[in-house]
Amino acid sequence: MTELLRTAGELRTAGAPHAVSDAPRPRGQRAVVMTMGALHEGHAALIRAARQRVGEHGHVVVTLFVNPLQFGPNEDLDRYPRTLDADVELAEREGADVVFAPSVEEVYPGGEPQVRIAAGPMGERYEGVCRPGHFDGMLTVVAKLLHLTRAEIAFFGQKDAQQLALIRRMAADLNFDTEIVGVPTVRESDGLALSSRNRYLTPGDRANALALSRALFAGRDALADAPADGPDAVRKAARAVLDASHGLAVDYLALVDPADFTEVAPSHTGPAILAVAAEVGTTRLIDNIPLQFGVAR
Repeated sequence: MTELLRTAGELRTAGAPHAVSDAPRPRGQRAVVMTMGALHEGHAALIRAARQRVGEHGHVVVTLFVNPLQFGPNEDLDRYPRTLDADVELAEREGADVVFAPSVEEVYPGGEPQVRIAAGPMGERYEGVCRPGHFDGMLTVVAKLLHLTRAEIAFFGQKDAQQLALIRRMAADLNFDTEIVGVPTVRESDGLALSSRNRYLTPGDRANALALSRALFAGRDALADAPADGPDAVRKAARAVLDASHGLAVDYLALVDPADFTEVAPSHTGPAILAVAAEVGTTRLIDNIPLQFGVAR
């Protein structure tokens, strides 16, 4: 039975051994899956990955918290979907031990925190340009939730690639004793990346939104067909799909180094991320795929 907890005090005692028992309960690792709720199959994949990793003696915590610090003044904080009952049901089905769904007052008891984590230069690129302050708010709440859950392992979706890169950087730079694990993006059968914001799309918007994944796949295919042509060919193929599409207002198409989210050079070798963001109707969507460039010519 999954416990629904609302306070940090309740969370501190979650998963503790019973006071009276024949033998101590074996203690495995604790994993956390951080979400803003409105859970879907992408979140389910994160919870399953956490459950599989920690095993039967481990402890899986799913957090549900719509963090006001990472929403800008013209973004969708007020209309962001809240589906607590369905979220708890999904978390229980996928094997979570605890759902932690605190109030804003519980997470920020003194109001908005005066001290926050700054995302630095990486947080000022791409999503950081489009959403100023977003990554500072995101890292601040992730840091708080890592402390509150005391998790040894944290699972995040690769769909939010810049977020994942920044969390990894924060954990390394600030000596968090937490392993950060990325889980591959889950897609619909037609290629659309799962997102809680997909529910805002009209049928026409949804059809237009497929251009994002088509552009990414075109870039991937260009690399597979002519690996010697390198990053320039990938960018060109992806851009051609976006340019031929309708109903999109593209914020950016980027081919970046996952270590710092700077654009890769034409001679780049090693991992890269092809990322795209666009407004589709009234909804902003992001997507990306990982790529691997071979040995330099």
